[in-house]
Amino acid sequence: MLKRLYISTYLSLLPLLLAYAGWQFYQQGGLAWLGASVACAAGLAFFLRLFLQPAARTSALLPGYWLAIGTGLLGSALALPAWQPLAVSGLALLGWAIYVFWYSRLERPEAGVVVGQPLPALAFHNAQGEPVSSLDWQGEISLLLFFRGNWCPLCMAQIKEVAAHYRALDQRGVKVRLISPQSQAHTKQLAARFEAPMDFLVDSNGAVAKQLGLFAEDGTPAGLEALGYDSDTVLPTVIISDAEGIVRYVDLTDNYRVRPEPEVFLLVVDQLALA
Repeated sequence: MLKRLYISTYLSLLPLLLAYAGWQFYQQGGLAWLGASVACAAGLAFFLRLFLQPAARTSALLPGYWLAIGTGLLGSALALPAWQPLAVSGLALLGWAIYVFWYSRLERPEAGVVVGQPLPALAFHNAQGEPVSSLDWQGEISLLLFFRGNWCPLCMAQIKEVAAHYRALDQRGVKVRLISPQSQAHTKQLAARFEAPMDFLVDSNGAVAKQLGLFAEDGTPAGLEALGYDSDTVLPTVIISDAEGIVRYVDLTDNYRVRPEPEVFLLVVDQLALA
């Protein structure tokens, strides 16, 4: 609950802080308010880039943004004893630090899927609402990508990336299965975006996510309920199982911004072929 309230508050407060600092700089000029504006603008620039130019992954610590925010804070500090611009820069730094070191980190329970063990029987629905069972996947190599929902820009970029590698995966006999607890309507909207014949599956009420230890209670930013999303979601996860249904690869990232490259999936499948 705290995380979903934090990110919604942070994303709402950041542009307000920037507007205030920018207005003060316009009115008064000076290094102090320029520094405060830079500190706020750096954090906001990250999120704007994330939504306008989605990437499937970022670095864990985002050092360039730390440098920009720190430079802005230093500029504000040099203007003491005027405390207002320093307070604005400090809030920008605090919000960013919480985002990088707390919000981005994923608290995972013990996973219910283990490399070398059979993939448990899993039940889904497809985009048309028809039941789908993992028991029907015998004889197929499966790449299961659990994503948080259409609202997550990193998830959308990761799916687009996998779709771009679909031909290489298909040539290796891999069936791509994209799984989310979001509604069937949102899943159908997503499936319509891609020409690659991937399977888009709905994990109703996060039942499979709970079964595998991938459930993220209150993992959706506050306010997205208005767009038809549930407050709960899934922890971003990738699983590859072989034709016998044995799990051969699991990525349980502990940072939602750090995700494996598609080339890793191709390497895992190629190694299966050589085994």
